[in-house]
Amino acid sequence: MKGSLTIVGLGPGPKDWMTGAATATVDAATDILGYEAYVRRLVPGSDQSVHIFDNREELHRARRALELAVEGRRVALVSGGDPGVFGMAAAVFEAVETGPPAWRALDIRVEPGVTGMLAAAARLGAPLGHDFCAISLSDNLKPWTLIERRLQLAAEADFVIALYNPASKARPDQIVRAFQLLRHYRPDTTPVMLARAVGRPDEDITVTTLGAAGSHVADMRTLVIIGSSATSMIPRPDGRPWVYTPRSVEVS
Repeated sequence: MKGSLTIVGLGPGPKDWMTGAATATVDAATDILGYEAYVRRLVPGSDQSVHIFDNREELHRARRALELAVEGRRVALVSGGDPGVFGMAAAVFEAVETGPPAWRALDIRVEPGVTGMLAAAARLGAPLGHDFCAISLSDNLKPWTLIERRLQLAAEADFVIALYNPASKARPDQIVRAFQLLRHYRPDTTPVMLARAVGRPDEDITVTTLGAAGSHVADMRTLVIIGSSATSMIPRPDGRPWVYTPRSVEVS
């Protein structure tokens, strides 16, 4: 039997935010691999084998998925959000590049999912309506000096900035340091949005400003968006404001 490997995006959490193609791929798999928190979202069939890995075992997870596919298995390697955005797709192709020739002959596909910044933006209005960039604040796989440099350049270029992995138990101050850096390039009135656990029962969304953002809590389940000079907040009589970045931007 010819094996295959599909890296599947599960979206940010709710089952109805998974695409039909993603659901069909998982249902048709003989083997499901992934970080425990992602696999727990699924209800595997009795005839499916489930392989659970630690969150930091990305390359090991990717290599095991490829090994199973070579054996003729239909493998679904699941990833939160979209697998191509700080997800498992890059780990798989890194493993393929450095692995045995047989892996290059495999049928490998990427099944997209809703990534965190798109889910958060949909709740907030349209903060990503114009040019934006995404930066991970995790320095597990890259130095903090590089993160600071990218934040600086993105701020100077006046992008809306989406921040993934803003803080964790091991590095609770990363987001605070990011806000401190950004205040050198953006006014304190700049809209800042913190969207935690979007689409889940404990969803929490805060709209604040860069000047006041340091007092708000962020963790690995939080997506942070910092507005550009064009981003606006529209007050509402009840509830948080709508936030949007217009599609046309004038340069003075």
